[in-house]
Amino acid sequence: MEQAPRVSLRRATRADFDTIRRWLSRPDIQDWWGPVSATEAEVNMALSSEHGICRMIEVDGVPVGYAHAVDATLWGDSLPDDLEPGTWDLDLFVADEAHRGKGVGQVALAALREEVFATTLAVAVCVFPSVKNERAVRAYEKAGFRWQRVWDDPGVGLSWFMVSRRDDPR
Repeated sequence: MEQAPRVSLRRATRADFDTIRRWLSRPDIQDWWGPVSATEAEVNMALSSEHGICRMIEVDGVPVGYAHAVDATLWGDSLPDDLEPGTWDLDLFVADEAHRGKGVGQVALAALREEVFATTLAVAVCVFPSVKNERAVRAYEKAGFRWQRVWDDPGVGLSWFMVSRRDDPR
């Protein structure tokens, strides 16, 4: 019987940026997360912010992806007008193909969501997957995120605005 991989999140630091940047330059990650210039800027802002939770996703101690959560107000006016104050934006990707489709992203997403609710006064967390990325939308649905509406994201185009509230049952 194969043992399930041990997924953990560890604090991402500036020392991890070269690895994250290399991952962001890959076409498969850009399909999931968006254009490299925008995502590099996003990661830099998250790493520099005291209102950000930046994590390396590890499997059995080996980095396989990246995740962050930021107070959505960090993004300024480029978010939907109906975004509830106190909402944090979550983003993550699993870069190592060998660990995709095996629940690593689900475990990391759940851990990040729980960390946000345990360490902040966030009322909700949100995600903005591209309408073209059905795999991401389904993963977020499984994690308890609910569709609010389609939103025209200035960086990646039409996206689902999906939310999971603090008091939502999972």
